[in-house]
Amino acid sequence: MLLALTRAVPPSIDRCELTHLDRTPIDYAQAVREHATYEDALRQAGCVVQRLPELPDNPDSVFVEDTVVVIDELAVIARPGALSRRGEVDSMADALRPLRRLAYIEAPGTLDGGDVLVTPGKVFVGITERTNAEGARQLGAHIAPFGYKTFPVPVAGCLHLKSAVTLCAIELPAKAGSCLTINSNFIDPSIFRDFQLIEVDPTEPMAGNVLLVENRVICAEEHPLTTRRIQAFGLVTLPVPARELAKAEGGVTCCSVLVRVA
Repeated sequence: MLLALTRAVPPSIDRCELTHLDRTPIDYAQAVREHATYEDALRQAGCVVQRLPELPDNPDSVFVEDTVVVIDELAVIARPGALSRRGEVDSMADALRPLRRLAYIEAPGTLDGGDVLVTPGKVFVGITERTNAEGARQLGAHIAPFGYKTFPVPVAGCLHLKSAVTLCAIELPAKAGSCLTINSNFIDPSIFRDFQLIEVDPTEPMAGNVLLVENRVICAEEHPLTTRRIQAFGLVTLPVPARELAKAEGGVTCCSVLVRVA
């Protein structure tokens, strides 16, 4: 079973942290509707959706991805780079404790899950305003016993590593190897030379953030040109509306944590 942990959009979302975007009004009711559609897409892709306790006074709490990094053997509880977000981690740890052994990122390390791209055998960690080198080092030490090699990656021009690049296929139809969707203006594509790369359409700079769920790719419907590029590789897409949470620098990976359970 694939479990998707989510959290409701808080009414305080308009006070979210912003790093690269100017603050614009967020339609809370529309954001709630879009998030419900996203959860429906997770179910359609084969997930059982479980909502974490609401945190109405934590503006970014819908973005559960940043609180943890999950692999089959372990859950590494993050230490978010924004102080306002550190109150979000306890409920994630409580939810995962029955499902995984837990490890923790400790001070002075900082780590946002949105900066962590897990691929078969390799984990890339964005060094950003939210994740520092010490956080990347600690994560690498936690997961190395399970066969993962960790690679720190400098990121510029966007909030998180996964704002720029995400996994869209473990293995492409009729081709060997994994595939990434990428905006090479935000990240050096040569770092990912061992992967098949799908470059985003230049008019859709944030389209590099997609979510692979089993054999489906959840993507923002606001990025139709990049979605067509993904489909051209034989991949099945599930477009969802994501306009309002994008104003809070959120993408489709941000709003769930996927956990494979027996």
